[in-house]
Amino acid sequence: MRGREYLRIIYGPDYTEPDNLKRLRERGLGLKRSLAQREYALGLEALDRLALGEPLWRVHECVFAVLALESEPVDPQL
Repeated sequence: MRGREYLRIIYGPDYTEPDNLKRLRERGLGLKRSLAQREYALGLEALDRLALGEPLWRVHECVFAVLALESEPVDPQL
């Protein structure tokens, strides 16, 4: 979740104007949302494995998977 000030920095001071908001809402965010959900799930899995006392290499599997997902090419302005 990005705050209003962060969005103003990224999209410009007039991003809250109705035409700009409409344009921003029409952007396809499915890929970005999907990546974020997978990264979140992997982070939770890593924490579960750590809490269960599994070997660190099992925790690192999830961590490296998150890093791999973050290297996916996605428009940074999404």
